[in-house]
Amino acid sequence: MLERVEDLGARARYRAEIVTAEATYTGAATLGEDGAVELAIDAPAELVARLQMFAKLLARGAPKRREDGLAVWPERLTRWRPTEGES
Repeated sequence: MLERVEDLGARARYRAEIVTAEATYTGAATLGEDGAVELAIDAPAELVARLQMFAKLLARGAPKRREDGLAVWPERLTRWRPTEGES
C-alpha cells in the first residue's frame, strides 16, 4: 500500500506498507515523474522488489495522468497478491 503524505509537484512522498500473514512492514517511498523511486523500508528483499515495481509503475504513469487532467499522485493505492495456496 502507498498512502500519499506530500505532493511536491513533480515528486511525491508516500507512506509505504507491506502486509503479509506473518508481519507488517512500514516505511517511506519518494516517487518522481521521471520514474525514479526511492524506498526506505526494512522488509524481505522479495517484498521490497514487488513494492519497487508497483511504485515504479505509478511514477512512470504520472506524466500521462497530468496530461489527462487526472490527479498526478493518487492519495492511496493498494495492491493485493495472493500467496501460494490462497485464492
